[in-house]
Amino acid sequence: MSSTMLQLVQQVTNELGVSTPVFVAGNTNQDVTQILALMNANGYELLRKHNWRAMTKQYGFYTQYLTTTGNWTTAARTITGIPSTSGLDTTYQVQGTGINQNTYIVSVDSSTQVTVNQDFAADGGTSATAYFQKIRYSLPSDYEALVPRTMWDKSKHWEMLGPEDAQQWEWLLSGYISTGPRIRWRLLGKYFQIWPGMSNAESLGFEYRSNGWAEAADGTVKTSFTVDTDTTIYPDRLMVLATKLKYFEAKGFDTTAMYRNYREELEAAMALDMSSANLSFAPRPGTVLIGYDNIPDSGYGPN
Repeated sequence: MSSTMLQLVQQVTNELGVSTPVFVAGNTNQDVTQILALMNANGYELLRKHNWRAMTKQYGFYTQYLTTTGNWTTAARTITGIPSTSGLDTTYQVQGTGINQNTYIVSVDSSTQVTVNQDFAADGGTSATAYFQKIRYSLPSDYEALVPRTMWDKSKHWEMLGPEDAQQWEWLLSGYISTGPRIRWRLLGKYFQIWPGMSNAESLGFEYRSNGWAEAADGTVKTSFTVDTDTTIYPDRLMVLATKLKYFEAKGFDTTAMYRNYREELEAAMALDMSSANLSFAPRPGTVLIGYDNIPDSGYGPN
């Protein structure tokens, strides 16, 4: 089990030969305050030095949609007469007769009306079918970065295509041939955005790296040490050595030995954190199919 924040700080102070605290959170001692700040700084920096196993998570969600009716004409950019706009917001696009491609909701005006971002190509008529499709999905609350090649349409058992760059994305939104059987994706602003939209509950998912390197006593993921009982996903010794190094840097001391000890511990921690594949100097394909390796010498012909 990982040491608590208090235990880590006490270990650092003992090794540095400074006053050892009996508590850290709320302590006004200058050394204790500085050591806690340096330890948190290490937590933020180590986050990007390695794809730590404990911080890799899976995230899944279902595509959201609303098939309903409404009224629209070329005279205004509004869809009126919707039975209910509950659940709709600016992360939805809309499709239907006379509705141009790449038409999004810009505001939900009331329980029966929305405003969109562009003019309609033709009148939809009265109570025409409108397909509202959510295409922008919020990232996990502790999101730090995506794990490449983990984005899958789990309903169709196909990998999603992406990330698309800005030019390719605009071609998808604006071109004549912009849809197909595969879902495409990109990160745009604070959203995971897909194309095309779905009018069914499609199961999508990916793996990502969390920014929660600290953990409260009840298991809550945190991005900083704030309570004496907090723990960390990093090895204890790595946190101690990294904090001592930063303390020496802050004080203007010689860091040669401190840096060597820290680098050795960091490299060992990264190596032990993840398993690696065996690499062969003479790789060869497997013989899972019938071939010269598994054909018997005799007894396979007619009698």
